[in-house]
Amino acid sequence: MQNSTGPILIIIAAFLWAFDGLIRQHLYTLPPITIIFFEHLIGLIILSPFIFKYVRETKLEKREWWLLVLVAVLSGLLGTLWFTTALGKVHFISISVVFLLQKLQPIFAITTARIFLKEKLDSRYIKWALLALVSAYFVTFPNGVVNFETGEGTIIAALYALGAAFAWGSSTTFSKMLLGRVRAEVSTFYRFLFTIIVSLPVLFIFGRVYISGFEKGTALAIPTMPQFGFLALIALSTGMVALLIYYKGLARTPVHISTILELTFPFVAILLDFIVNHTVLTPLQWISALALVFSIYQIAKLRESIT
Repeated sequence: MQNSTGPILIIIAAFLWAFDGLIRQHLYTLPPITIIFFEHLIGLIILSPFIFKYVRETKLEKREWWLLVLVAVLSGLLGTLWFTTALGKVHFISISVVFLLQKLQPIFAITTARIFLKEKLDSRYIKWALLALVSAYFVTFPNGVVNFETGEGTIIAALYALGAAFAWGSSTTFSKMLLGRVRAEVSTFYRFLFTIIVSLPVLFIFGRVYISGFEKGTALAIPTMPQFGFLALIALSTGMVALLIYYKGLARTPVHISTILELTFPFVAILLDFIVNHTVLTPLQWISALALVFSIYQIAKLRESIT
């Protein structure tokens, strides 16, 4: 039972992430960097009282500090910034081109895990991983066709999505390197803290909106009270809480398995799209969704024999 804990936690985190787009669509008037800064600030404020004792007791070495900064820049700042920007380019509609990042993320994660962690792969993993990737592709792209005709921002959104895939995929490996030495709670704390620090100067440059009056100019975008409510909701669900659960799962799971388990996200996102927007899946999407779930189950079983 202990060996299955890691994969289960990762699947739970991926399930929470599937709700992220639905929440962020209420923040479309804010610049992406403003959303990132305040969601991490609120998350850190909520998290700190519960884990500060672990932070105080933890002594970090120079290598661990650099890994924390690297994870904050890649995952906390760049990955989230590019993902939010991609959604904004398509007006927060979850079209296929934005979900592209979830299909390519494993490529970057597995590659960096091979380079930095020397993780070995066997034929069983490769078989189920390929099935998961192919199934996730057809779940997202009905009939296997990528739609590039959804608006002028679609191609730009694709580039941002690819950037997010690289940032999040490679960050998975560096997070795994860090979690071998640091508690998940401490990693989460510093990931949020450093993301706030590195995003602050970016906020002053790109977090401005145009204002009009006697003289036109710009001012920092400040969330409204309802928007602060949605930012707090992100922190308590798809943000800080999901990340903490994910780190706890990643600490018990090899990168090449965890990155495939994260493909739970597009499957749940498709279901949410059906429930919220009444989007009907094609027969091929249903078959692919079932294949995706089955392959995720088989990869989770491999946790007992692959270390």
